[in-house]
Order: sequence, then C-alpha cells, then structure tokens
Amino acid sequence: MAAQFITEIDSGVDGGPGAEGEPRLTARGVSVGYGDRTVIDGLDVAIPPGVITTIIGPNGCGKSTLLRTLTRLLKPSKGAIVLDGQDIDKLRTRDVAKKLGLLPQAPVAPDGLTVADLVARGRHPHQSWLRQWSSDDAGVVERALAMTGVADLAARPVDSLSGGQRQRVWISMTLAQGTDLLLLDEPTTYLDLAHAIDVLDLVDDLHESGRTVVMVLHDLNLATRYSDNLIVMKEGSVLAQGHPREVITAELLYEAFGLTARVIDDPVGDRPLIVPIGRAHVRLDQIPAKEFSS
Repeated sequence: MAAQFITEIDSGVDGGPGAEGEPRLTARGVSVGYGDRTVIDGLDVAIPPGVITTIIGPNGCGKSTLLRTLTRLLKPSKGAIVLDGQDIDKLRTRDVAKKLGLLPQAPVAPDGLTVADLVARGRHPHQSWLRQWSSDDAGVVERALAMTGVADLAARPVDSLSGGQRQRVWISMTLAQGTDLLLLDEPTTYLDLAHAIDVLDLVDDLHESGRTVVMVLHDLNLATRYSDNLIVMKEGSVLAQGHPREVITAELLYEAFGLTARVIDDPVGDRPLIVPIGRAHVRLDQIPAKEFSS
C-alpha cells in the first residue's frame, strides 16, 4: 500500500539529483559550532545519491549539528555546503525547500494547529502569487497523510496527539513537501520498536522510489539494517564512512563508542548485527580476552 502512495506523490517531486553518482550534498572543509564552542572543525563529507545514509556516533559527537549544517539551519564559520553542485548559501530559501526536506529533532507545532493544516504547510514552497493552493496540493497532502497512517487524525490538534502520532504527522509534512532529498533527525523518536520499524520501512520505500535519504539514528542495529551508507562520527570528525558490511567491526565500535561487542551475521538480513557485551548475563567464553585500544 505504501509503495502505491509513494508512486503517486512522486509524480510531483521537485529537485535535481544531477549526474548519476554525483553527491547530492557535500560538506567541504566545514567548521561550525555554538557560540565559542566549536563542534565540527574542518569536516569533509559527501552524501551519495539515491541511497539511505545514516549518521551514527556517541552523544555530543556532532551528528545533529552536521545535519543542521547540511540543511542551512546552521551557517559554518569556515567551508561550504554544496547542494547539487551549487553553494547552498547562494540559493534562495524557496529553491532549497523545493530540493530538500528536513524533519528536525523534537519539532514543535503552534498551539491548536490541526494535523491537516500542519501537513499542508509542506506545500508552502510550491505556492506563489501565480500558483495558489490547488486540488493537486490537496491530493498530495491527502496521500502523505495516508502513507504515514494518520489520515484519521486529520482534524485533530497536533498538540493532542501522543508522541508517536506526532512524529508520524511531522514525517507526513516532510513528505508533502515533495522533495527527492530528505534529511531526518531521529525519525523514530518517541516510537516503540514496532512503530519504529514501520517508519523505517516507509523510509526504505521512499529510497526505493528514488529519493536520497539522510538520517541520524541512535539505534545502531536499526541504522545498520536500514542503511546503504554509514557515516560514523566521533568528536566532530568522520571516523569512517561506507556500507555497513565494510564499516561495522568490533574494533570500530570500541573506538567510536567505547562499546565492547561482537559483530555477527544478521540471521534475517544481509547486514551485520551488533551484540553488545556488558558485565551481566554474558557467558564467560564470549568475553573478549582484551579490550580494543582506541
């Protein structure tokens, strides 16, 4: 069912991925921070087209800062962000919004705003004096609501919903924006595991329909399962980047997170599975003889 709705929405997608294989988004020598505190210093990273890229790393390493910088919400003190071959700072805000959709972390809606009105705001970049609200816009909003399973909540105030319902509504608004490049900061926030899987299955459907997706996730196994490209960060720098099968090792997990773990084959998929090792309920023969050095 989701794939059908995605195909219908895709007929109105704007954007321009450029030549096949060219990065959609690139950070070139980017430094950014908050006040006097530098979070990212001289970072280079490229987002490949048509795949799901997930940024992982320990708390405070700069994951959300990088995502916000890629979307022009934060201005780097040095370096540049390039969107489809153009310096993002030289593009009009409306043009950026037609190419790139963002779901920030813990977004807040105005008091009393209904679900339908919030999702309709995703169509604002497509409005102008010459192009007012149309039946096409209404159709995109309706399909975005259905795709995320919140159509029955359309008349409800957003602030009356549970955390999981609100998250699906915000994703619906991002989809209604109609871009082919989506950046999602913790899209599974407030969701139990079953709903988190539903959301990530939807994200995978969006990727299969041709969208480029960049996410920040904390759950390492979900990041590994649903990603084609991982960016592993530590202390504001990129520690590793590549396909999960190439990147995820016990040594990297210890270096990035200080986590002792085994990496095994996922019994239901083709990606690695991370098995953390703590002090309790672990067989002695499974505890590594020595910890990895960072």
